[in-house]
Amino acid sequence: MPKSKRDRAVTLSKTKKKGREHKENIVNSIREAVEKYNSIYVFSFENMRNLKFKQFREQLKSTSRFFLGSNKVMQVALGRSDSDEIRTGLHKVSKLLHGDSGLCVTNMPKEEAQRIFNEYEDYDFARTGSIATETVELKEGPLDQFTHEMEPFLRKQGMPVRLNKGIVELVGDFAVCEEGKPISPESSRILRLMGVKMATFKLKLICRWSPEDFEVYEEGLEGSDIEST
Repeated sequence: MPKSKRDRAVTLSKTKKKGREHKENIVNSIREAVEKYNSIYVFSFENMRNLKFKQFREQLKSTSRFFLGSNKVMQVALGRSDSDEIRTGLHKVSKLLHGDSGLCVTNMPKEEAQRIFNEYEDYDFARTGSIATETVELKEGPLDQFTHEMEPFLRKQGMPVRLNKGIVELVGDFAVCEEGKPISPESSRILRLMGVKMATFKLKLICRWSPEDFEVYEEGLEGSDIEST
């Protein structure tokens, strides 16, 4: 019987080599982009949604490239000090790559880049563990927004419901979520059924570098330490 590919052993050295090559490819891609584009921005993000970000990136592909991933790899690509930076001043950009952040290298005029990032905002359903931005409560009585087929599912989510002449009825007041508190898996499912979107996917510019100047948009970040992890 032929051996399954799944059963073939993969040596650790081989996986390490593959990981190293992947990082080297990212470093080289960033360095090539730095030479090709006029400006570099560090941006932060909240409530990342991969599909929405892909659409955002696609809209700007004629003028820009985006890099997300390991902040340390991006720092290595740019240079983490004035002695190893690939262009003058880029170690300042590296220092601001921490947390949920990425790089945008672009030929867009400064004003256009600022406008696009500042105006971008998209809403989505909150995920488990995210913090509720408002309190959502359902009052006792009929729930016309739910069909009778949904009654068993709602009960599984902890809602005190029953069918009354084919209509889903809440037999007591029910708090779906409370503002400022983490959203449970059950609450997340109920909010989605209700069409309530609490997550806002945002992008925020942190700084801008060009061969001529360097600007920090977020106050208090000039002295930020390079991410140590």
